[in-house]
Amino acid sequence: MLLQPNHHDHPFPFFYVASAFSEEQCTVLESLFLHAGEWQHRDGAFYRCSLRDVSGNISAAFQTEVLHRMREITGLPLVNRVVVTAQRMLPGQVIGLHSDRPLLGYEIARLVVQLNKQWQTEHGGVLELFSAPESKAEFSINPEFNVAFGFLLHADSYHAVTEVTQSRQSVVFNFWHAANTPELAVHVQALFANIHFSELPAALNPVASAAEMSLPEDTTFRAGTAAVALHRWGYDDATIVTGYQHSAGLSICPTTDAETYAAVLLADWIAYLYRDSFDLSRWKILRGELEGIAMFTRLKPTWQLCGLE
Repeated sequence: MLLQPNHHDHPFPFFYVASAFSEEQCTVLESLFLHAGEWQHRDGAFYRCSLRDVSGNISAAFQTEVLHRMREITGLPLVNRVVVTAQRMLPGQVIGLHSDRPLLGYEIARLVVQLNKQWQTEHGGVLELFSAPESKAEFSINPEFNVAFGFLLHADSYHAVTEVTQSRQSVVFNFWHAANTPELAVHVQALFANIHFSELPAALNPVASAAEMSLPEDTTFRAGTAAVALHRWGYDDATIVTGYQHSAGLSICPTTDAETYAAVLLADWIAYLYRDSFDLSRWKILRGELEGIAMFTRLKPTWQLCGLE
């Protein structure tokens, strides 16, 4: 299964495998299109296809084997959670250029398996990869039977599927990073529920007012969100102000107090997650900065869900 993957770094990191699964495994995947069930039809301006969750139609053993290989291939700490969807495109349908950035609680990696026998060039449905929205396709993968394509989701993973003239079938396996699970999403949403910046201490007002006059709104909003996290964790006014300044890029958090340092960095991270998306490179930096620091009691739930143990 998924032997000898061909790795590429351009236009973004991905791999593909020819003859990805055994004949028996392909039969299982093909059968997913025969099961009764409702399809979700997408008929937007650029995204036209039909999808169906088929996770319950694949054995746990099969899913575990795919997950194990994806861990080996990507080197990522993927959790024991796999969601599988069947995707069908009908003649005339197309998937326009887009990227799939992993928002809070979203999957980090996908594996797309093509199941189109006797595919011909005129059938279309070619997966095209781009380095930017305005660029030309820099790599293409034909939807030939038993070819698998895997990639990490991020803001620059631009791709599209050309218009099909024959029905196109594929199965998509979705995987979650240990530091961006649905459980973390629930935790963060609860932490920031009914957010009101008026709850922040008066000591922050002159700092925030000055920042709002010179910095972009998204920067100050994220800094304010980090400050709310520190406030709701029960930290004092000085730590909240420090956290705001750090998140806004106005100053670097001092390292003299380990708990203040850890709290400020963690608040900045979850504010970024809440306002933007999961950034694997940024998470790795955070993990390195907190390595060797003890896990403080009031930070423990967030710390653990952010995969920083």
